[in-house]
Amino acid sequence: MCLILLAWQVHPDYPLVVAANRDEFFARSSAPAGFWPESPDILAGHDLEAGGTWLGVSRSGRFAALTNYREGGKQRANAPSRGALVADFLEARGDAGVDNTPEPYLARLAKRGNDYNGFNLFVSDGDRLGYYSNRGAQPRWLRPGIYGLSNHLLDTPWPKLASAKAAFATALDDLPAQNAFFGLLADQEIFPDIHLPETGVPLAWERILSAIFVGSPDYGTRASTLLTIRKDGLVTLTERSFGAGSIALGEVRESFHASVISTGV
Repeated sequence: MCLILLAWQVHPDYPLVVAANRDEFFARSSAPAGFWPESPDILAGHDLEAGGTWLGVSRSGRFAALTNYREGGKQRANAPSRGALVADFLEARGDAGVDNTPEPYLARLAKRGNDYNGFNLFVSDGDRLGYYSNRGAQPRWLRPGIYGLSNHLLDTPWPKLASAKAAFATALDDLPAQNAFFGLLADQEIFPDIHLPETGVPLAWERILSAIFVGSPDYGTRASTLLTIRKDGLVTLTERSFGAGSIALGEVRESFHASVISTGV
């Protein structure tokens, strides 16, 4: 996942709205969003190589999403899967008697964050929204607002993130319509070199990755996702999948009523 836009307790009818693009190598095997047969309370895409996910929601109203922290040349091949962090939170995994609500979950994770390659993680149980990066400070508890996350720290003003956040804020006025969200997630504008970050990858890659919707022969946006949680607990996840050449592969849409949900604003 390389771009997450999130509105937390901003919209009067939707306490949580998330629009996100997942960027990955096309050769990496994954399944589109769906309820997991082995964990039927989880609605998420599925990384079939490592077993985790990048964004998902549970029937109890839990939400989690992850982006990698881009630091070229510093990846450890033997580090544990970051996608497992999302799945573990959604499943409320833990030893008997362990409190797995957002605050203790992130507190425990912060103690072992250096075991992983760089990541950013959102977690919510419907009442609180937490953010943690193992390349940043301690876990944060976010106030109502609009947030943006790419492959650096929360709200780092990379050009594509600034552009996407502005379009996302405008799209909120159109809910429950979805077209404006998928329109912004499809933006393929490449930004001028002078505005690009330096993250340890070659300049040619910085250019490719500067787009909201990434396209290259081997790597690009694999999924665009819109998740809304309405104040009455109605959860709707819509995902559009793409293959090499930015070819549309299909769309999934699932809705259910969460058993626990915040009342929002």
